[in-house]
Amino acid sequence: MRVHLVYCHPSETSFTAAVRDRALAGLHAAGHDVRVSDLYADGFVPELSAWERTNHLAPPETKPDIAEYAANLRWCEALVLVYPTWWAGQPAMLKGWIDRVWVAGVAYELPEGANRIRPRLHNIRRIVAITTHGSTKFVNALEGEGGKRIVTRSLRVLCSKRARTTWIALYNIDRSTDARRAAHLARVEQAMCELH
Repeated sequence: MRVHLVYCHPSETSFTAAVRDRALAGLHAAGHDVRVSDLYADGFVPELSAWERTNHLAPPETKPDIAEYAANLRWCEALVLVYPTWWAGQPAMLKGWIDRVWVAGVAYELPEGANRIRPRLHNIRRIVAITTHGSTKFVNALEGEGGKRIVTRSLRVLCSKRARTTWIALYNIDRSTDARRAAHLARVEQAMCELH
């Protein structure tokens, strides 16, 4: 498969970086064609500008800052997001990537006179979110799992009608053991080896 992995963490020594490395190891072992976007290393600007907001329906060609990211979305069959969950959702950098790249002409279209958007990323058949949570699964459920809903509902509906989502999360990482973290890394690599 053609896989686009989007990585979002500011520290190269983080557990999330280790997760990214194991995900890539699994994807490469399975023979997938992989492109990686490292949002922090790229210096991605997450803020949606006033011009972008005013011109949100303008063609993506008028937004050269997102051209490579848009091309990767149009190219891939599977999207893998690797990030920590902060404040019950995606980090601001990743949320900004969604705000700025999943735009009209890339992720959807809104025809003249229509009141509903139409999905455009029919090429994406799989979305995988790989994340960590400081709190327990129970606490996340109480909070409503906003980050999970963005991936499994909001992003998915702009992809293939048959797109499937996979949620791979390590909950309660703040109190996890070395053994639990090692098991999570093994689970991530295996899941990427089996991605289809």
